[in-house]
Amino acid sequence: MLNKIVFFITLLTMSFVTFGQSDQSAQVEMKGSQGTSLTGDVITTFDQPWAMAFLPDGHSLVTEKAGKLWLLDKDQQKRFSVSNVPEVTARGQGGLGDVIIHPDYATNNIIYLSYIERDPQNDEFSGAVIERAKLNITDSGASLSERKLIWHQSPKVTGNGHYSHRMVFSPDGYLFITSGERQKFTPAQNMAMNLGKILRLNDDGSVPEDNPFYGNGSVTAQIWTLGHRNSLGIDFDEQGNLWAHEMGPKHGDELNLIEKARNYGYPMVSQGDHYSDVKIPNHEDYPIFKAPELAWVPAISPAGFFIYKGDLHADWKGNGFIGGLSSKALVRVTFNQDDEGNWKVEEAERYEWGERVREVVQDDMGNIYALEDREGGRLIRLQHTN
Repeated sequence: MLNKIVFFITLLTMSFVTFGQSDQSAQVEMKGSQGTSLTGDVITTFDQPWAMAFLPDGHSLVTEKAGKLWLLDKDQQKRFSVSNVPEVTARGQGGLGDVIIHPDYATNNIIYLSYIERDPQNDEFSGAVIERAKLNITDSGASLSERKLIWHQSPKVTGNGHYSHRMVFSPDGYLFITSGERQKFTPAQNMAMNLGKILRLNDDGSVPEDNPFYGNGSVTAQIWTLGHRNSLGIDFDEQGNLWAHEMGPKHGDELNLIEKARNYGYPMVSQGDHYSDVKIPNHEDYPIFKAPELAWVPAISPAGFFIYKGDLHADWKGNGFIGGLSSKALVRVTFNQDDEGNWKVEEAERYEWGERVREVVQDDMGNIYALEDREGGRLIRLQHTN
């Protein structure tokens, strides 16, 4: 009888182990456009994941658009659903968005979340906001405290698209935010609004006095660059240059070198056209506007972006990685600058496996992860090959 009980317990234990590893044992073959291929290990799945950030100890955070924030363990398995997260109403392209950590997270435990806030007087109006909060992790759970709203899109407008609300810290500790033009076109050129702009703030949400339009009103003072459409990826390279991509209208997706006070032209110029097929002048027609370093026609629908700074995939150091939604690909780009300072930015390869890619990110050990879009979106870690 005792032997039968031991056998039953052993069988039950093996079943649980097999179940727990079922996602992790799955693999994805990614076909490269240059004849190469990559293999990715499936780690776990999410419901409409949007963003991911790694903590210094190897844990990570993943947002889901409907409003959940997950804390993952060091194996990138779900550990806790974080409590006291802002309440959101997910509609269209909006919901819980980006998550990043403070540069001094190891000592202050501060994180930043972007999400969509509805107007309490008229639910049809909305805008992106950013909260700064302290992340508390214990053996029994994780929660946010000391939450503080530090930024909001101004003004709130109707519709549920082009929020952008991606964030990144500069090497010198400033918070950069992408703010979409909310599918309204003209706000991108309106200096009284922070829509269609890239913004620069201090880590507490205040405005640095060396911002290019400081002193011209509280909203205008936030502006670093203008003339953007829907920027869903932003990162710094190791030389301190800031890069951001944005979705064009009908084609014409862009990868831009972001330079202080420059105007990137939308909706006056674009490498794409309106969805009505009405022609938009190209950047070359009006050189007063800063042209993209790389544009895609047809579109790739870029989402998520980082520039690789690790050593694990040594051949890719300094390359950019972009998630493709409509292109259903992981897109790799290279950056080269000549002696005169001119950039040559090219798509080096794209890797496809038939799924929309919402987010791409790197951990401190140099591993590369991709998050698939929509319900059941898988977290995939690229295998390292020598």
